[in-house]
Amino acid sequence: MEYVTLGNTGLRAAAVSFGGIPIQRSDADNTRAVVDKLEEYGVNYIDTARGYTVSEEYLGLALEGRRDKFILATKSMSRDYEGMKRDVETSLANLRTDYIDLYQFHNLAEKDIDRVFGPGGAWEALAEARQAGKIGHIGVTAHNLDALRRLIEEQGDKIETVMFPYNIVETQGREVLALARFKGMGTIAMKPLAGGNLEDWRLALRFVAACGVCDISIPGMGSPEEVERNAAAAEELSPLTPEELERCESIRKELGEHFCRRCGYCAPCFNGIDIPGCFLMSNYLRRYGLSDWAKQRYKAMPFHASSCARCGACEKRCPYGLPIREMLRQVERDFGY
Repeated sequence: MEYVTLGNTGLRAAAVSFGGIPIQRSDADNTRAVVDKLEEYGVNYIDTARGYTVSEEYLGLALEGRRDKFILATKSMSRDYEGMKRDVETSLANLRTDYIDLYQFHNLAEKDIDRVFGPGGAWEALAEARQAGKIGHIGVTAHNLDALRRLIEEQGDKIETVMFPYNIVETQGREVLALARFKGMGTIAMKPLAGGNLEDWRLALRFVAACGVCDISIPGMGSPEEVERNAAAAEELSPLTPEELERCESIRKELGEHFCRRCGYCAPCFNGIDIPGCFLMSNYLRRYGLSDWAKQRYKAMPFHASSCARCGACEKRCPYGLPIREMLRQVERDFGY
């Protein structure tokens, strides 16, 4: 297994590490088997989140007696001091530990940056937890490129790692991730398999490892077999061959016509639809096997795909020329509204 230091944190993590979102469709016994395989193959970095329902709890049970063998990362959607303070304590209890290596702001949108880093914001709670020795480092995850750029440029002295989608289809973060690296931040690639849309997992993981702007990737793994598969790919992290680069370009062309990169340029929808959010929930439903979780989160959205007036304004703004109206019809079929 190849290991990489996450920026200036000093944390030495496996180049291909573990994303814990699929644990939601698991149970405690399977989670223990997954962690057994992580330990066996030297996959030492575990990422989970408060929002991944049972993921923290199951991983906490599985880590008992071997917590010191892993770098543990989790994240919270809380944006204020009190909410984040509670979430840190909940994570510590769920994970059955007195120390979390990396605590991250989960999916931080541009509109929430000032609130999080201002007086009474969530950053104060994480800084306090770090001072108390409850967490080691502070990071942030984002899906929007403008938000990531602002975070790096304006709050670079307060965050130590950044996580952003990066894969064969989604390379829009390359320049900004390079800036984060230049500033000494650890860079983590989420969705290296493009949310399950990339079937050639070996090529997908090799692509991210060779990109030069991501320290590690965290593909979701829900079974021991998936750990074995991804660990095998981690033993082949050499530069891509010309044939592999050609295959990447072919995949980009094939998938790019109906693949939302969550850039947000389609907004605002006149009827209030969170268009990228609809596509994300549909993907969780169809490709992650997280049916109940996706349905609950989709239901909680204030407006749904069925609210689309088919005006086409979003398609004119989409830099990738996606047939958004057609794609929203598919979301409506997926969820029934």
